[in-house]
Amino acid sequence: MEMRLQKILAQVGLCSRRRAEELIAQGRVTVNGVPAQPGTKADPERDHIKVDGKLLPLGPAPKVYYAFYKPREVLSSLYDPQGRPTVRDFLPRRLRLRLWPVGRLDYHSEGLLLLTNDGQLTHAVLHPSRGVEKTYQVKVKGLVEPKTLQRLQRGLRLPDGPARAVRARLLRAAEANCWVELTVLEGRKHLVRRMLQALGHPVLRLRRVRIDGVGLGGLAPGGLRPLTEKELQSLRRHSGLLREAV
Repeated sequence: MEMRLQKILAQVGLCSRRRAEELIAQGRVTVNGVPAQPGTKADPERDHIKVDGKLLPLGPAPKVYYAFYKPREVLSSLYDPQGRPTVRDFLPRRLRLRLWPVGRLDYHSEGLLLLTNDGQLTHAVLHPSRGVEKTYQVKVKGLVEPKTLQRLQRGLRLPDGPARAVRARLLRAAEANCWVELTVLEGRKHLVRRMLQALGHPVLRLRRVRIDGVGLGGLAPGGLRPLTEKELQSLRRHSGLLREAV
């Protein structure tokens, strides 16, 4: 049965649909020897589909799950037309077309990214209704007072809607700045930075240290490790996937 090429690439676990669209636009995908175009359809059981000259495997690929410590000034993507460093640059060659990031950390932020080829888990972790916690340690200008931490937990209004931290605490303080830890349920763009900026504390450094039950686990910047079964089950449980499977 014919279907869009980006759907086929995603179904076999090669990459996300968005990444598949990028590969097609870059001329790296062929169908029966002809470079694919946006909107190309194919039958995976009949057509010869190749990516970078390699025949697409039949059947879904095994699901894999990794934790990655994204360094600062690295893009949370697999390709950048401007040539800046991306997550892909840190992956072993065998994984470069098999994994995609679950969500993003902005260019100047660092810390935990989940990498997988499981589209269902990706959607569940990112959807705010699932309530998957993301925890950040943030260095900000000025001393954050208790009333500011309380305000973060009560919530505030940003231009794109209300925002709040489910937990906020002071980690350590110096004369001109301090470190705070915030846990949020959403992944809106620059959310933590914008919340703190709105309360008069510009962010100097931001590091994500945990997503649900998954932590950095001793990773150094640029490091990669497989998730443990315990971590994976925690993600599935808190994102609602285990309930759906029952």
